[in-house]
Amino acid sequence: MVRKSTSPTQVQAVVGYIRVSTDEQSLSVEAQRATLTAWCQARRLTLVAVYEDVNISGGARLEQRTGLMQALDALTAGATLLATKRDRLARDAMAAAMIERLTERVGATVQTCDGVGEGSSPEAKLMRGMIDLFAEYERQVIKARIKTALGHKKAKQERVSGRVPYGKQLAVDGVHLEDNSAEQAVIVVARELHAEGLSSRSIAGCLAERGLYSRVGTPFTPSAILSMVAA
Repeated sequence: MVRKSTSPTQVQAVVGYIRVSTDEQSLSVEAQRATLTAWCQARRLTLVAVYEDVNISGGARLEQRTGLMQALDALTAGATLLATKRDRLARDAMAAAMIERLTERVGATVQTCDGVGEGSSPEAKLMRGMIDLFAEYERQVIKARIKTALGHKKAKQERVSGRVPYGKQLAVDGVHLEDNSAEQAVIVVARELHAEGLSSRSIAGCLAERGLYSRVGTPFTPSAILSMVAA
């Protein structure tokens, strides 16, 4: 009997994708890379490249995610786009669907290391859709919580960003804001000139003539004047 020769199974190429938001310390770049590598090694697959988006929200538009665009461009027929979890690809259902469509166009597939929602069955597609919707809902909840927290901080005159607004200064506790008397005096002058009908550019010129400048020693910009008079 003549034994037929068999060719070895072709190793499937895997393109890894990593996304990290600023508040996701447990999902670091290193941790995700290790998970991708272990997944490929366990299946004897070749991880040909790994692309990253660091400090990028899952709700960001696709064109804003350079790493993801590079990963999609690197895909070829039969390849796999691999992420540790579904929400690393997107936290927006529409974006996730677009990623699936772009992947399918080149004959590639999307897989995740946790294996949730894989396959082409109606059940698997339904599961992927549900995961994407829950991820999008979670993103909206996070945004709402941040907005509420910032609102509370602002109401208590606590610092909400790295920039202290003109007319304010950090209190001794390093958290709350208090009036800066010198800057408040400049704001009073700016508002008086505004009440006289002067434009923001004219007000900036008048302040410069009086020797009143911004914190960095330059004339106030029209936008800075608008912030003063609108407060």
